[in-house]
Amino acid sequence: QVRLVESGGGLVQAGGSLRLSCAASGRTFSGYAMGWFRQAPGKEREFVAAITWSGGSTNYADSVKGRFTISGDNAKKTVYLQMNSLKPEDTAVYYCAANSRGVTMRGTAWWNYWGQGTQVTVSS
Repeated sequence: QVRLVESGGGLVQAGGSLRLSCAASGRTFSGYAMGWFRQAPGKEREFVAAITWSGGSTNYADSVKGRFTISGDNAKKTVYLQMNSLKPEDTAVYYCAANSRGVTMRGTAWWNYWGQGTQVTVSS
């Protein structure tokens, strides 16, 4: 049973930074990809960033390129999302996701497993 637990969300002023963590458990994740998605009120869930478990490949949404960085610690089975220069439009519930295909695709249908989400609120 794969379990993904997010942490690190909170309230931050525009221009500030937050680091989200996703602790994965339940199996070996070799060959998997890990990702972050977000969902704002009244909007569909959207792709933010993804990384292969080996760390060899990353993918970012255009809206976060240059501001967010995804990384992973294999020993800790944890994936991070460093978010800098936050904007009010980054406000959303952020979800960690995993897929067994090992692809960093943007569509939600590619992703097998999801965490419960953590709220990020950016004030102007």
